[in-house]
Amino acid sequence: MAETKDKARPRGRPRGFEPETALARARDVFWAAGFAASSLDELSAAMEMSRPSVYAAFGDKEALYLRALADYRDASAAAMRAALDPGLSPADGLRAVYRAAIAVYCADPAAPRGCLLIGTAATESVRNPRVRQALAESLALFNAILEERFRLARKAGELDTKADPAMLAKLAASLMFALAVRARAGEDRAALESLADAGVDMLCGAPAKTGRKRS
Repeated sequence: MAETKDKARPRGRPRGFEPETALARARDVFWAAGFAASSLDELSAAMEMSRPSVYAAFGDKEALYLRALADYRDASAAAMRAALDPGLSPADGLRAVYRAAIAVYCADPAAPRGCLLIGTAATESVRNPRVRQALAESLALFNAILEERFRLARKAGELDTKADPAMLAKLAASLMFALAVRARAGEDRAALESLADAGVDMLCGAPAKTGRKRS
């Protein structure tokens, strides 16, 4: 009978196992301590899984970290696409992107953690080619999303015809990463929002030029 039960439920996997919840908990450990400083014991405790269960469900620590990065990247990309609604001006869309990012970066005022990718993957990528590739692919994805919106804006006459959408996208993404670093360094939320607004004015033109009101 015991042998039959083992076949019915995979060994090592806890009852009520929810991959998304476990992955989110692992992500938070990595986000707080980075890849190298996050032990398997800490990860398994946070995920409420035994170490063998973690291996069975996600692979080794590197595989778990890469999956957490991919999950974060995909969620961030989806949020960016939603914020950059073509129904909004490019300036208002960018402000929405930055406001949403700052809300994540400063979710815990006592210990702002910034961006998972910039805060942890940028450090680990120096010695880990797989992490470097994941980071590069994530940055390329964010650039592509922003570039698409800038191209639409130029086509609609919302930007100067000589504007370079690809370069504007890189600058816009770079500002987002700078906000993440400043958040982690303890810069307050109001200062970050002011910096973001100034960046939007530089990228899209001041409100007087666009004729749009800030939201």
